[in-house]
Amino acid sequence: MAVRPIYQSQTDAPFFKIIDVNFQFFSGFSTSQKQKSIESLHKQYNESYPGHAVLEISSKSRIELGVALSAFNLNLKTPQQICPVECAFQGSKVFEGGGPYVDLLDKSSREAKKDTRLRESGKLTAFQYFDQKFPLEPKDYFYNWLYANALMQNQDLASQMTRFDSFSDIEFNPQKSINCQAKAAAVFVGLSRQHLLEKALLSPEHFLQIVYGG
Repeated sequence: MAVRPIYQSQTDAPFFKIIDVNFQFFSGFSTSQKQKSIESLHKQYNESYPGHAVLEISSKSRIELGVALSAFNLNLKTPQQICPVECAFQGSKVFEGGGPYVDLLDKSSREAKKDTRLRESGKLTAFQYFDQKFPLEPKDYFYNWLYANALMQNQDLASQMTRFDSFSDIEFNPQKSINCQAKAAAVFVGLSRQHLLEKALLSPEHFLQIVYGG
């Protein structure tokens, strides 16, 4: 057995609710094993929340939309180029000993995430996205803002996603990581249902105020 979060979209700040679900976990790195775990996770969740449409957002999703919404695949138009959200996120990290490493925006998502400089440059101190600087607190502020902006640029994917109430990411373990694409998706849907997306994305400051209240 294992425990993983599912993020329910909500209509008030912070626009998501965490539901921890106990489910049967199928060990192994193959896609088939991951998909068995996803099915088990969703089945257990729907026993407590029947009628909730839940979408797995990861490269292991059985649904094409869920694969397309993975930060590894979802493209973002930056001031200089188009790149996956993952590359923009990793390429915006500022450390005590270096960064941001903007050349990561030209790499594949996997190459960007595994770049050794991200682990050899000391303590993470901030995020620098072109001329915009983001603090480390709230912890998921920059990631959620970045993901939401990418979705606004991909309206077809965004409109399909808003049909779902809840989101999972089988690869995400809250004991090891902070940022989660499933959580970011839930926030986006919550903002959309309250017709707050355009206002929230006017600036990073608007996003901070509306989503985090500060």
